[in-house]
Amino acid sequence: MSDLILFWHRRDLRIADNLGLAAARQQSPKVVGVFCLDTNILRRDDVAPVRVTYMIGSLQALQERYMQAGSQLLILHGDPVQAIPNLAEALNAQAVFWNWDVEPYSQTRDRAIIDTLKDKGIQFLTHNWDQILHSPEEIRTGNNTPYTVYSPFWKNWSSKPKAKPVETLQNVQGLTESEQEIAQKTGVKALPSAKDLGFVWDTDLIIAPGEAFAQAKLEEFTAKAITEYQESRNFPAIDGTSQLSAALKFGVIGIRTVWQATLEASENSRSEEASAGIRTWQQELAWREFYQHAMYNFPELADGAYREAFKNFPWETNEEHFQAWCAGKTGYPIVDAAMRQMNESGWMHNRCRMIVASFLTKDLLINPQLGEKYFMQKLIDGDLSANNGGWQWSASSGMDPKPVRIFNPASQSQKFDPDAEYIRQWVPELRSIDTEYLVTGKITPLERRAVGYPDPIVDHQKQQQQFKQRYQQQKATNK
Repeated sequence: MSDLILFWHRRDLRIADNLGLAAARQQSPKVVGVFCLDTNILRRDDVAPVRVTYMIGSLQALQERYMQAGSQLLILHGDPVQAIPNLAEALNAQAVFWNWDVEPYSQTRDRAIIDTLKDKGIQFLTHNWDQILHSPEEIRTGNNTPYTVYSPFWKNWSSKPKAKPVETLQNVQGLTESEQEIAQKTGVKALPSAKDLGFVWDTDLIIAPGEAFAQAKLEEFTAKAITEYQESRNFPAIDGTSQLSAALKFGVIGIRTVWQATLEASENSRSEEASAGIRTWQQELAWREFYQHAMYNFPELADGAYREAFKNFPWETNEEHFQAWCAGKTGYPIVDAAMRQMNESGWMHNRCRMIVASFLTKDLLINPQLGEKYFMQKLIDGDLSANNGGWQWSASSGMDPKPVRIFNPASQSQKFDPDAEYIRQWVPELRSIDTEYLVTGKITPLERRAVGYPDPIVDHQKQQQQFKQRYQQQKATNK
């Protein structure tokens, strides 16, 4: 058996601060990366072209990083349960290393690969929790059960020391020419484009792919914007967020690197406002991890509501309303601006994600799973744990001590887009309308017709009452 270790990349498309990759390098000087374009994932109907485009760009950057380190990143296309073990066997690899994942599909897939590797007599090393700062087994209640409420989770999670970034892969050996020939016979191919895979995205990405750009984005954000984050994060017209969500989703930047940057920013902060902004962003990182722990501990979340009252909730099935919501033509300016931002850019401001999710579930009374799926079809940062957690929070169906939370589109506009800058940017037909009418939604029918903007498809006040009535009935039924 050779001294070759294959490192299987999945949601860790980088060579810096990569726990599993660092462990592989410690065991052998010959480490070769491999990524499998998983047909089980690519054939789903909730894969966003923008997300595939970002992933392919990040893989291209990762290949270049491997070359600089002295090795290669091999590309497979198929079912990894067969493809990864077959490649390892053909190359007579000593072992296959990879980082563990919280998602149900990944866990099932990984257990199947472990069985296949065992049958072939190939070693493996997994269970490095590279994408989170603490494992789900580490953050538990006093009764040793998973947390289902964020606040006590945060208190426990934030009290524990965080690991520092690990060494960047360097000075490694790659495959010999003869081994490369063997790899090609085993199914290794050139990296395809997103279009080759059937995914077309011709608009600029909100964040450029690859480690270098993610690191630059992190440094730019933590140099200043993070200190103003507590307030600026709520205003969608302001560039006040990190926009690192796609990089974190694909692991293009390490979470330990990100956390370390927040600590350094905190050391350099010179005001209470700055410290509060940094702490708030750290809390957002903890929310991300809370949802990942929840998905790991309660995999059934991927299939439906957490709360009993919502497991058979009488949602509406109004396809016309749903399509109007998808297209950003509901007649509610802030809702339509947000949906059009996502449709056109592949990204949506987080404040607006809450607004549109509340509108779909509390105003249109439509099943949040439809909105959750539509987000996954459009977002560059579409992530099962975060997307599911956010939708269940907005729909009041998830782990939340305040079950009935309803966002009023008008009050949200007035508070967070007071000059209607965001609305005017994404709903251009409304640019000539007075700001007061834009943010209150009190645009007259005549003005709407003049600019080609639809009337509101529902009455917010009536719909919120309808939702509350149905919710109370469900609570009574499920007692």
